[in-house]
Amino acid sequence: MVSIHVGGEDKTAEITNWSIWSDKHEGLQLKCSYLNKGKAAYALDDCVIYPTRELGEMLLTKPGSTIVTPIAKATIYGERYAVVHYPDADKPYVFKMDGIGFATPTTMKEAPVFHYLTAVANARQECAESKTDREIAANVVRQLGRLPASADTALQAYCTGCNSTRAPGQGLIYPFGLNESQLVAVEQAFRAQVSVIEGPPGTGKTQTILNIIANILLRGQTVAVLSNNNAAVENVYEKLERCGLSYLVAKLGNQDNRQDFFIGPPPWPSSDPEPAPTLEEIQTLLARLKQHLHDHNRAAQLQLQLDELTIERCYLQRWQADNGVPTVVSLDRYGLTPRKTVDLMAYLAHLGEQRIRLKDRIELLFNFRIFRAKPFAESDVRLSMFHALQMHYYDKALRGKEVELQACREALARGNFTALLDELKTASMRHLKQHLQRLPRPSDNFDAKTYRQQFDAFLKRFPILGSGTHSIVNSIAPGAILDYVIIDEASLQDIVPGILPLGCAKNLIVVGDNRQLAHIPVVLGMPAPAEAYDCERYSLLDSCIGVFKEALPRTLLKEHYRCHPRIIQFCNQQFYDNALVPMTEDKGEAPLRLVVTAKGNHARQNTNLRELDSLLKVLDDDGDPVGMDGDGRGFIAPFRAQVTLSGTRLPADFVKDTVHKFQGRECDEIVFSTVLDKKRHNQERKRLHFVDDPRMINVAVSRAKHRFTLVTGEEVFAGNHGHIAALMRYITYYAQDEQIVRAPVVSAFDLLYREYDQSLARLNARLRLEDSRYKSEQIAAQLLREALSDPSCQSLMYHGQIKLDQIASPSNPDWTPREQAFMARASCDFVIYFKVGKTPLGVIEVDGGTHDRPDQAARDVLKNGILAKSGIPILRLCTVESGIEEKITGFLATWAPTMINA
Repeated sequence: MVSIHVGGEDKTAEITNWSIWSDKHEGLQLKCSYLNKGKAAYALDDCVIYPTRELGEMLLTKPGSTIVTPIAKATIYGERYAVVHYPDADKPYVFKMDGIGFATPTTMKEAPVFHYLTAVANARQECAESKTDREIAANVVRQLGRLPASADTALQAYCTGCNSTRAPGQGLIYPFGLNESQLVAVEQAFRAQVSVIEGPPGTGKTQTILNIIANILLRGQTVAVLSNNNAAVENVYEKLERCGLSYLVAKLGNQDNRQDFFIGPPPWPSSDPEPAPTLEEIQTLLARLKQHLHDHNRAAQLQLQLDELTIERCYLQRWQADNGVPTVVSLDRYGLTPRKTVDLMAYLAHLGEQRIRLKDRIELLFNFRIFRAKPFAESDVRLSMFHALQMHYYDKALRGKEVELQACREALARGNFTALLDELKTASMRHLKQHLQRLPRPSDNFDAKTYRQQFDAFLKRFPILGSGTHSIVNSIAPGAILDYVIIDEASLQDIVPGILPLGCAKNLIVVGDNRQLAHIPVVLGMPAPAEAYDCERYSLLDSCIGVFKEALPRTLLKEHYRCHPRIIQFCNQQFYDNALVPMTEDKGEAPLRLVVTAKGNHARQNTNLRELDSLLKVLDDDGDPVGMDGDGRGFIAPFRAQVTLSGTRLPADFVKDTVHKFQGRECDEIVFSTVLDKKRHNQERKRLHFVDDPRMINVAVSRAKHRFTLVTGEEVFAGNHGHIAALMRYITYYAQDEQIVRAPVVSAFDLLYREYDQSLARLNARLRLEDSRYKSEQIAAQLLREALSDPSCQSLMYHGQIKLDQIASPSNPDWTPREQAFMARASCDFVIYFKVGKTPLGVIEVDGGTHDRPDQAARDVLKNGILAKSGIPILRLCTVESGIEEKITGFLATWAPTMINA
């Protein structure tokens, strides 16, 4: 019951209706309608309305709106009108209570976790080295300040570690297809406020994200798809466009992206959707399909096991043949299962050379149903039987797996699995499109400047938002809270700014793989309030796992569709505990190749020219090019310097980048160059661990669809028994013999090392100690002598260690004081002359490891300049290069063109 007093007088009985509004000139007014006196307006300050209640700082909400607005205070009159004061606003606003709601803000922003995250953002702004980095950090700080302190957000859940459950609601659709683990991942995404989908390489993360988006759209909700990796989000865009749903996506992000989007947003479809089944009919289809998903996975696992057993049997057969193991008659008469075969082998090994006793006969009878123990009596025969049991195990296991595989395939065929899966996809897509087309067509009248002012209407037109995590808060209206945010490649996502999207969404789906490359943290030395929030140790993915622990639904996508099964099986065994199920088919290709460079230390300043030269030799000799799907060839390395060097050596069709930059990409063929050699510097734990990082090796291998080539040095990684050593063992075991290429390129300078290729032994024997105290110069001198012995060079000769001022005249007035001082003390390793006249023609320098040092490099540049001014060409022979003989011959050919051409 409402009572109204005007000027101290109770007017309640006379008033038939009343309202409050704000007049531009008069301020807040109470307008009353009287039973017989018409209408009158009064200053609200002169009136008293019962009941009236006061609210302090609150969050104002509106039904059906995504926007939550903080207010300074509100006065509610008769539970009918609210007079709302906004922070820093000059005048109050009046709302009807049936059109608004109030929520109490949380204390999240005052809590230690948020204080820590804000402090990290501020500290990064202060320590940023470049203007661009400072602007980015300042932008993050501003966006953190704009996040609403709403109890509904995923950020509130993250800061408190409380993960709410969600009702699954209506049935789910799968317009982009599904498999066993994707089905679970989509279901789990709608059962909790925060969930994690772990997506190893090639397991259909994008497909899973698209199915989740489809169900969000079906529920009439909104979602932002975000990533630090633009390629990941672009993949989602492309597949939505391919199926005609791109008109629902607003590609926002930074200011330039927003401007581009609003120039030509995708139009609403004009055609009517196709007839579609009901949601209930789709659920019936899904129930039928679920029965076969496990069989589909089981068939793939059985095929993998068959391939593995076949290879192991071939190795056993080869070993038995090489060691003269006699062939024994079939052991089928014993009826041993593979398990019993292994048990019998263990029992015979236990017996050793002991004679068979009565106890043993009883053991053989009752455990293995062997009535005659004579074949096991003598030790030689027993050993032969043991070897026969080894082969018998593989034969029985192979037959058993083949029978089980056939049964799985027959069950799938009877259930029309493939057709049923296609039917579910088609039915789901038609149902989704029909649902979307039946909705009232929203407005298209938006532009980059005003869309946030009509943000609720904008979301009806574009319920899918794309952005980067750095810019999501800037991309939406102040205080807007979306229904869902999906963060892809979350193992690469730093906690700050990764928390920004958590503050503007009710539900969070984190997608990533913490066994792939992680983000590179900024080290500040700031203690976190709890370990799981530590920005210097964890990505957003790892942090969520640590914060929510058992309350976090985590789904591993197991089915792998990208790589040849023999390629991904290394990652499966080494990093995923055999949890993956390769769904690709082995058709007898050669998917693995190992190129081992010649012995020696060939790395210089994070480059290894010998690995590139060895790769080029293999590519030139490659008579069995890998089958291509149109994704080309990629060259990857741990260091940017090696990638840069590869750009000057490898064919142009190679895509070249570091492993870190290649995450999320794929190629038909991948070449991985490890760069390091056995020098003490490169064997330091820090450098070995950087290159041999399990996440880097996982990413490197899993980029390859059809062929993976590892180029590395002999025993460089053997000592640490790490992941590259395991990869080399794996390739050596599984690759065809011709795909193991050792030392395809040998250099004369390899004689500098204690171990060298035997093909260099004859050259080593011809070296002369009197040529130089440096072995590198002894090698160059001998090769120069042999080149000059060719008839085409009979007019030429050389001398070693000639003073530079004897080649370039010091009296030249053009020399700078620095050049003159340098000429007085510098010499040249080898100088080429005409025999007649002894005119200096050219200089050959041998550059060892010290020439990488800045001081020596500066001296080299100075010498090059002096010789250039004197018109004397120079050939520099780097001790890590190959093809030295060819370089010397080519250099000498300058002065004997007629003879060479003849």
